[in-house]
This record gives sequence, structure tokens and C-alpha cells, in this order.
Amino acid sequence: MSLTDVKIRALKAGDRPYKSTDDRGLYLEVSPNCTKLWRYRYRYLGKDKRIALGCYPEVGLAEARRKRDEVKGKLYEGVDPAAERKRDKLLAIYKGANTFGDLAREYIDKMVAEGLAATTTTKANWLLEQLAPIADQPIADLKPIDVLAALKRQEAKGKLETARRCRSFAGRVFRYAAATGRAETDPTSLLRGALITPKTKHHSAILDPSAVGELLRSIDAYSGHLITRLAMKLSPHVMARPGEIRQAQWSEFDFDKTVWKIPAERMKMRRPHAVPLSRQVLAYLNELHPLTGPDGFVFPAFYTSRRPLCENTINQAFRRMGYAVGEITAHGLRTTASTLLNESGKWSPDAIERSLAHADADSIRGTYNRGSYWEERVAMHQWWSDYLDELRDQATINLKT
Repeated sequence: MSLTDVKIRALKAGDRPYKSTDDRGLYLEVSPNCTKLWRYRYRYLGKDKRIALGCYPEVGLAEARRKRDEVKGKLYEGVDPAAERKRDKLLAIYKGANTFGDLAREYIDKMVAEGLAATTTTKANWLLEQLAPIADQPIADLKPIDVLAALKRQEAKGKLETARRCRSFAGRVFRYAAATGRAETDPTSLLRGALITPKTKHHSAILDPSAVGELLRSIDAYSGHLITRLAMKLSPHVMARPGEIRQAQWSEFDFDKTVWKIPAERMKMRRPHAVPLSRQVLAYLNELHPLTGPDGFVFPAFYTSRRPLCENTINQAFRRMGYAVGEITAHGLRTTASTLLNESGKWSPDAIERSLAHADADSIRGTYNRGSYWEERVAMHQWWSDYLDELRDQATINLKT
């Protein structure tokens, strides 16, 4: 006889579990602690099986019968409901262990294993922090609108460049997840054009020769830390990026061959780079050697030799010297070199670009045009250092003399 709510409420706990049958395989299992669990018994591929449908009274009689009928429908379609439930549970656990944050950290660990610069991985971790709204969500479940909502939060704060970089980083994580079987697509590919394009900001630079000379004289007169002053003196001559200079190691300098060899992992383009050393640069290095050599960082931090000079040290020194944010930056010294060297008309643009370690704008041309222009660059670096000395020693100078 089928169950009713009155009969179910009247069921009492026994010393051992027992069953109270309803209809068509549905029954209620009553345990010694009086827990009442709905179960459905069925046969699949000739084997007796059963599946739990919930506890009474949370799942009432009518709801239990509806669930039984859903299970019977799956059996009619050839699906084993117990096996399907197990798969769904495993999938839920799998997704829970593969959140966007999990995959992003795994991707960053891969970057570290590949030897990418510490600054690159630090920026990646910072970008992950900005994507906190989606970090705990299963990566396979994320839709374009979910990612867009996180990016729009950055836009709302006026951080347009941060939003752009976050979209790019998220895209790399999604593609990594897809390549390793944890996601199907990269939803950020559909967000192109959805964000406000930030205006390009160029690094502040001094381009007037007489103003460059004034800057060099100000550096000579700088009364701050000697290592900072020598870093500022050397920077205009070598044309390297501030991070490459700050993290320079004494082991990278060959004084006999007068060359600074920067390893690929510290270069922005991930290609090793060689910098010719002029007589002036060698003199600055010889002055530095008793202070910070012969091992470790050429420009160590003030409080520990195990870390390089802080990335803001030179820019802060410029501010103390009276230069505003919009006048000059450490990176802007590269723009100064590029502009004045090109305007001199003495050197080929390719040699200048090689010294700046720029990638060729034409990717096909860059593939075949791999000449280092070394001899020309050696001469150019010495000319540039001599020219900077002339600018420092004179108020004005004719660029092409």
C-alpha cells in the first residue's frame, strides 16, 4: 500500500534500519536515529541499484515521487542516474579546484619556471589581485560578462590602463587553461572594443641639447647618495632601460672587451643584449667597483646588497633636483638618446634601434634583419658619451659640429 503523510509521520525508529515501501521502487528508509531517507530502487544493465532522493520532511512525499519519475525518465533514455550523479559530483569538485585564481597562480608558477624576470611575475601577481572578483569562480564557468564586470570596476576608478592589462593577463590565463584541458574558450577575446582605450603616455624626456647639458651638470652637483649619483651619471650613456641598469650584475661586464652582456631573462624582448662600453662608462664603473664590487649588484639597495636599487630612486632624485614629473624620468633618458642620435644624422636608424634593444616594427623584416651593427654601435656609443660630455661642459652646442 502506498505511503501517505500521516503514515510517514507515524513511523518510529527501531533498533535497526528498516524500509517503508511507497510505489514503483520508491521507499523510505528509517534509521535508528529516526532519520527518514527517500530512496529509489531500479535495475540498470541487469544490476540492482538504488539512489537517494533526499530526507523527509525536507523532501515531501509528492517531491519524492516527482524525483523518482525524473530518474525513471533518465533510465528510459539509457542513462544510469547514480553514475551521472557521481560524475556531476566529481565535476563539481574538479571545477572547485580549478578556479580562475588557481589557474592564474599555476600560470604564474610556469612563468617563474621559464625564467621570466621577477618584475614580470610581480606584475602578474598584482594583476591577479585586481581580478579578485573572479578569482574564486570556476574558470570553466566564467562568461565574457563576468570578466567584463571585473574590468569595468577598474574603469570606474579611472584606471584605464590597468583594465587593459588585466584583460590581457586574463586572456593568457584562459588560453593556458584551455591548453591544459581546464577551460573551453577564452572569453576575453569577445571583449575587444568593450573597454575604453587609454591614451598613450610617453615617458617624459628632455630633448633640447642645452637642457640636457643642464641636467648633466645638475647630476654632477647632486648631493645625495653616491651610488644614486653614479647611476644617474651612467644611465644616459648606456641607453638601457632603468630596470636593466638597476639589476646589472658585476659578472655581466667584460672590461677587457669593453662590453656589458645583459642576459635574455632580464630583457623586455627576452633576447640577450650587448651594450658597448665607452671610456666614460668604464670610468664610472671603476669608480663604483670599490663601493659595490666585485660581485653582486652594481647598484645595490641602500639597506641590503642582496637587492637592487629601488625602481623609484632615480626618479625621486630628479624630483629633489627640482625636475617635475612631466620634465624627466629615468626611462625618458632613452628617448633623449634616441631623438638626439637620430637628429645627428651620423648613425643608421637600425644601429640606434639595436642599442635601444627595440624589436623591429616590421616583424618580417625583423626576422631577416638580425645584424647587430656592432662596429657602428661601438663607435656610436663613444661618440654619444663624448657628445654628452660636451653638452655638460657647454651651455649650448651645434648638434652637427
